[in-house]
Amino acid sequence: MATATTPRQAAAPHTVDRLFRLDGRVAVITGGAGMLGRKHAEAILEMGGRPVLLDVNPAKCRAAAEELAKSHGTAPEGHAVDITDRAAVAEAVERIVRAHGRIDILINNAAMTVESSSPISGYFAPFEDYDVALWEQALRVSLTGAFLCAQAVGKQMLRQRSGVILNIASDVGVISPDHRIYRPDGDYPGTPFNTPVSYAVAKAGLISFTRYLATYWAPHIRVNALSPAGVYNNHDEQFVKRLTNLIPMGRMATKDEYKGAVIFLVSDASAFMTGFNVVMDGGRTCW
Repeated sequence: MATATTPRQAAAPHTVDRLFRLDGRVAVITGGAGMLGRKHAEAILEMGGRPVLLDVNPAKCRAAAEELAKSHGTAPEGHAVDITDRAAVAEAVERIVRAHGRIDILINNAAMTVESSSPISGYFAPFEDYDVALWEQALRVSLTGAFLCAQAVGKQMLRQRSGVILNIASDVGVISPDHRIYRPDGDYPGTPFNTPVSYAVAKAGLISFTRYLATYWAPHIRVNALSPAGVYNNHDEQFVKRLTNLIPMGRMATKDEYKGAVIFLVSDASAFMTGFNVVMDGGRTCW
């Protein structure tokens, strides 16, 4: 019998390719219809898993599922869910468990971001004028939403005595955004642009939340975080130049570059890893 000091012996050795496989595993992805959410789902599909997209926008959720079906031949399941609503989250989790019998992976990816919130007036306002309602909304989505999803999914994982949670944080949850790279008059005509205080603080909170859950739920549920840096998405050329001067690799990330890290963190390849924040930023935090 394995003891606290004796490693558990697997029934059979795993080859490296098997360690990364997710065949049949059910992965819930919040913000699953967003730019990175779709890429997380794509990675899960490519490794044999069964992604389930949760997104507050029903039309975007349907579009993401259709896009993935065209490119991968399999349409992921999608649910329109407001993750800041405890009852809605609980109902969605119950529905998923009824359909699949289990949940193996939760990726807390949803956030109030530039992509999702640029039409919101005041999102890029300077700190001195930042609306407390926007601050609270960002914390509700990024932190309270992750809290509610982890609660609901965690109960199921505890019943299974297994599961993996991955919180998508950010490099600006580890270091401050460099305010010097944002021009007061904006890089986009008539549109201010920066990293709002609410985003940076929420991402820092997710990293602490990761450590708390990892120690609280060990050994049955592993909880890690991934902190990406900026992903190029048709940004202004001058802004890109100022940002990439801060990155040793001299460029922003592409949309596909985090897929490998996501699979590592949710698969058996990281089976002896919990409570850790993987910073993937082209070396920016080295300086």
